[in-house]
Amino acid sequence: THSSGVTRRSCRTGPPTSASAVMTRAEIQTELPSTMGFQPDGTPVRPTLYQRLEAFISRLSTKNNFWHRVCSLIWLPFAWRSGIQMRREGQSRFAAILPFKRVNRNWYNAMAGAALLGNSEVAAGMFLFSECGSDYNVVCKQMHYEFLRPCLGPAVYTIRGGEDVIESVQEQIGGGGEFNIDLNLEINQILKNRGRNLRVGRCSMTFHCTPKRMIEAKQRRKRNHASRRDSKA
Repeated sequence: THSSGVTRRSCRTGPPTSASAVMTRAEIQTELPSTMGFQPDGTPVRPTLYQRLEAFISRLSTKNNFWHRVCSLIWLPFAWRSGIQMRREGQSRFAAILPFKRVNRNWYNAMAGAALLGNSEVAAGMFLFSECGSDYNVVCKQMHYEFLRPCLGPAVYTIRGGEDVIESVQEQIGGGGEFNIDLNLEINQILKNRGRNLRVGRCSMTFHCTPKRMIEAKQRRKRNHASRRDSKA
């Protein structure tokens, strides 16, 4: 409903009746859906059916574990085979559980290092994607994993300083541009009979988050440049 109202007001050809009727491009940007961009002349570009479908599926994948598993089966088979599940306790407490199943174990019946390492990116990516939402592309740029001891049971991934990370992400999103964010994970083995967890690893990562509308605008500029070049030729 906001987009249709903004489109009518932004396309007004007659003189404005009051100062409140004049909207700047920045004001229009805040009222339009974040997946929408602008043409060089300032005209809003409505998202395509594919873009709307992609945003819907992205939101669905972070809704609960069922839809996360369904989406992983199609787009992230590594996470689907490993069986990793996300769990959120409150607003700032996030954990991901990696089950101690055969596909995640090595030949001497311990959690495989590749499973612990690869699912670190999956766990951190799920956390960050749930905060950024479907309007951002989230890519891991750098990762450092430190193996402390063998993991002989299910592993739980937790974000260190979750509240600070969430505040930093929301602040960067408010800026409207692309940004880097650092995440630190603790990986612990779940000890059922001891009432505590045993730390088996630490992981630090840097993610790069880019608004999808920025990527789409760059692609439009490339297409327009290519069409102008072809017309001159």
